[in-house]
This record gives sequence, C-alpha cells and structure tokens, in this order.
Amino acid sequence: MRWENLSAPPDEGHPDGSAPATPPLPLALPGATVRTFDTPGFAGMTFYEVRAKSIINRVPGESRVPFQWTINPYRGCSHQCVYCFARNTHTYLDLNAGEDFDRKVIVKVNAGELVRRELAAPRWRGAHIAMGTNVDCYQRAEGRYRLMPPIIEALRDFANPFSILTKGTLILRDLPLLRRAAEVARVGVSFSVGFVDEALWRSVEPGTPSPGRRLDAVRAFADAGFEVGVLMAPILPGLSDNDESIEATVSAIATAGASSVTPLALHLRPGAREWYAHWLAREFPHLVPRYRELYRAGSYAPQAYQRELTARVRMAARRHGLHRAEVGDNRRLDDEPAPPAAEQLTLL
Repeated sequence: MRWENLSAPPDEGHPDGSAPATPPLPLALPGATVRTFDTPGFAGMTFYEVRAKSIINRVPGESRVPFQWTINPYRGCSHQCVYCFARNTHTYLDLNAGEDFDRKVIVKVNAGELVRRELAAPRWRGAHIAMGTNVDCYQRAEGRYRLMPPIIEALRDFANPFSILTKGTLILRDLPLLRRAAEVARVGVSFSVGFVDEALWRSVEPGTPSPGRRLDAVRAFADAGFEVGVLMAPILPGLSDNDESIEATVSAIATAGASSVTPLALHLRPGAREWYAHWLAREFPHLVPRYRELYRAGSYAPQAYQRELTARVRMAARRHGLHRAEVGDNRRLDDEPAPPAAEQLTLL
C-alpha cells in the first residue's frame, strides 16, 4: 500500500506532554504535524500525525491471510520486534525499515470518524474486519492517541464483525467496550505469544509487554467470556523451536485460559530479513549458518520444517486440552498453504 491517501491534520493543540518536533518531513508526508513527547516511554520517538482519506483497506488477493479487510490506525511500531514483517512498509515513506520503523510512527488521527463514515457507505456490506494485522493497534502510542475506542464504537454501532490481534496489554482498557460490541456482533480477540523465555523476549521484542503480562491479559478476556486464541508466533529456529520451549509455551497458554493455539514459524520478508539478520549475527552468531540454510530460497522456512513444527505444537496442545482451531476462528491451526514463488534473497 502506498501513502497518497494521507494528509496533514489541522493543528488543534498539543496532546498532553507533547511538543512540536522539527526534523525534516519524509517526502511522502508533506505537511504532517510532527510531535515528540517528553515522557520516558517515548524517548527518542517521533510521531507524524496525518489525516487519512480512507481507513478500511482491502487485502491483496494473493495474500496468505484468512481475511479480506483491515484497519490500521498506525504505521511503524514501538514494539521493536526485530522480525516484524511490516518493516518494509516504512520504505514507502522514505523512511528505513530498521530504527525508523521502531521510532517514527505515523498516526491516523481521524481513524475513528473515517471508520464510521465508511461503514455507513451504501457499498459497504458488513464484512469482517481484522485489526493488528500489520502493526499493533495497541502499541504504546495508543495510550496517548486513543484511536481504538472510537473505532470499536463505530464497529459496535454498525454491528460489524471484527477481530483484534495484539501483543499489547493496553487492550485491557477497552475490555468493557469490547464486551458491549460482542453483544451485537462477532468479536474475536487474539494475542501473540511466541515463547515465554524472558531473556529471549527482552532481546527480540524489547518494546512489548512481557509474555507473562500478555498471558495475564488472555486470562482477563477469557474470564470475561471471550474465546481467546493465541497465535504462537513467531517460533524462532534454534531459539524457541525446541521441545522444552514449545512445551513451556503451550502449557502457559493453556493455563491462561486460551481456547486455541496456532503456531507459525518465523518468516523473513525483505526489510525484516536484513534487520533480523543484523540482530542474529550480533546476538547468536553460531546460528547464522542454520538460518542461511533454512531461508536460502526466500522468506519462508521449508514446508517440511513448518509441518514438523506444527505437528509438535499440535501434540502439545492436545496434551494440555487446547482444541484445534476451527473454521471461522481468527487463525487456523491447519498446515500453512504453500508459500509464493521463492524470492532469491541473501541472509547475511
């Protein structure tokens, strides 16, 4: 997706604790309002406030994902996951897929009003909408900008089905609102927890809530009556794909009250591939040869590896009483479809 549909918002004052920033604007965001915040949680971060011209996006037909429509109120993500597949989208903005993706976040400040307007359009037929599928809509910036409540309210008012996938525990703020939405429409809530090793979490997902805190949020939603799925992703070759890690992670997911678990092996698209390779060479250089072998043909690990990994997670899930994801769930535990034609890329 390109960015011709964005424009600068009118300057209506500063969010609490913010100050206008003065770095040069990316060429793709002429006239955006640029802000920084003086709180420690936003140190080194820059926010580009824009008014989007559209917000409900159709997923390209060749995509592997099981939904057709998405809402993405943010671009860029303070979670700083080194493997994030969305990193390359920042290059469309004349920003880089590395530190800029982690520290320069685009905020669609009119997201809520746009959702309401587009749901009311005669051509809209009430299709399911997925959120959190590109970058996390409950990343740290959401605590400041509060874009999600008006989005959820609009979806509720139009009884439009939707789902949210997140690593962010800030979604707990909106639990009462999500319960009300679930009274009139199908609402899916899923969390991403790829592993429970805290040392690995601090290294590879440094801006996210800990796996333990995410699982506490799973419990809160399960106790509130939601069937909460957990996307066990990504599973990292050589780091979280051993039997001990799989057993510990599935056990913790089951204990938290999740209704299903869906494993996905790490995939490395351009942008994410280079950033992850840099991290791997620095933190786990002995694994570089294995990754070169696994990802020599493109973004996806070999099908044999994916099938074997899925089978081991499935067996652990059965031991812990987690049922297989059924058709209609946010994600499916079925074997992944064949990847697209191999991309000839180099890892390191």
